[in-house]
Amino acid sequence: MSTTLTPEETRSDVTPVERTSGGTTYSPRFDIWEDNDETILYGDLPGVTPEDLEVRFENPVLTIHGKVSSRHNDIKLLHGEYGIGDFHRTFTIGEAIDTERISAELKNGVVTVHLPKSEKVKPRRIEVTCC
Repeated sequence: MSTTLTPEETRSDVTPVERTSGGTTYSPRFDIWEDNDETILYGDLPGVTPEDLEVRFENPVLTIHGKVSSRHNDIKLLHGEYGIGDFHRTFTIGEAIDTERISAELKNGVVTVHLPKSEKVKPRRIEVTCC
């Protein structure tokens, strides 16, 4: 993974759920991908609406916070693995990211956060001249 972005917490194979006095919280899973132009975070957030999602950058921390309401109020599940309740993830953003151009979109239960790289850190070809 790039040194420009680091998750604040470690991940396990199963999404942890924590019961608190105010309800239930969980930590959604994210994939992180990078190319020459940007770093991209993909997070699975089934049942989340844009109104229930907040993406905030406060130097140097990117925070993704929101709430997932119960999808099955009228039935008793035998087993449930989807997170319900508040969620919160934080990532430390390095200096290589152009923080003024960070953007996010939510489509089909997946949030995509675009972290464009600063022009000064993008790979570039150096012209070689002759005598």
